[in-house]
Amino acid sequence: MGIGSFIKKQFIDVLQWNEDEEGVLAWRYPMQDFEIQNGGVLVVRESQVAVFVNEGQIADVFGPGTHKLTTQTLPVLTNLKNWDKLFDSPFKSDVYFFSTRVQTGRKWGTPQPITIRDKDFDMIRVRAFGMYSYRVTDARKFFTEISGTRDTYTRDQVEDQLRGIMLATMASSLGGANVAFLDMAANQALMAQEIKGDLADAFARYGIGLDEFNVASVSLPEELQAALDERISAGMKGGLSADKMAGFTRYQTATAIPLAAQNEGGIAGIGAGLGAGVTIGQAMGQAVGASLAPAAPQAMAPAAAAEESIEARLTKLKGLLDKGLISAADYDSTKAELLKKLIG
Repeated sequence: MGIGSFIKKQFIDVLQWNEDEEGVLAWRYPMQDFEIQNGGVLVVRESQVAVFVNEGQIADVFGPGTHKLTTQTLPVLTNLKNWDKLFDSPFKSDVYFFSTRVQTGRKWGTPQPITIRDKDFDMIRVRAFGMYSYRVTDARKFFTEISGTRDTYTRDQVEDQLRGIMLATMASSLGGANVAFLDMAANQALMAQEIKGDLADAFARYGIGLDEFNVASVSLPEELQAALDERISAGMKGGLSADKMAGFTRYQTATAIPLAAQNEGGIAGIGAGLGAGVTIGQAMGQAVGASLAPAAPQAMAPAAAAEESIEARLTKLKGLLDKGLISAADYDSTKAELLKKLIG
């Protein structure tokens, strides 16, 4: 092996990351037995950050640009290495590159429903899906809290951790929101807005910035959907309750008798004699009662009940005459007909 090859193998003049592999967020420069040459060049591309780490401790951080490595450009590392003067020999240090580009079109979802507290339905289970995007914003925090000293740290690995953070944050933010979940379900943009703020704070603790967050669909649990369908159906029917129907029937009956008395021939003119007229109210009441109660087999009334009915009709007939609701002629003719039925 020639001296040139030996020097090339042992010393590094240029440090850079080409991001050959898709989906890598953190990459450690393969130092092996190499050392960084004094006055070497560090190339940091746009959407990258480079971090020097000495024995596990973060030293200097470099943003995009071309940097000449000297004691002036490596002040923290110089202090850690106890360089009290310009060093003129190669040095060892771990160098990590981080991708800060936005990771777009990432899918999120709730494989299992999450339970939240809701002001309308107390406790409900919710399943939702959507998209989000993020990027590394603080390489120091990202290295310390997530990626560590791994050779590479990928997008899939970080999203495994983000998924748990998202589910916990969603349950907390939705459960503590003043907006009812039904309003959020109807307006997915509102739901996303309620979650995004808390989620951004949770991501920031790990050096990650939440760029976008949206809700594409919301699945309500079956029991809640059934309750909603029942409520909607009841609202669409718009029918009267039994109490309101009974009161309406009484009103109709009370107003029908005076109107019938005003007809030519009096109440008897409506049916075949006063016997039909005075039972209009009873017939209406029975019809309404039948509509509000379960159907029952018809039964024949006893003969005694029929006789009492005729006697009651005579009494009511006299009352109508005394009140002037029927004429004397109507009274006499109807009375004779009822007595004939009673005596036979």
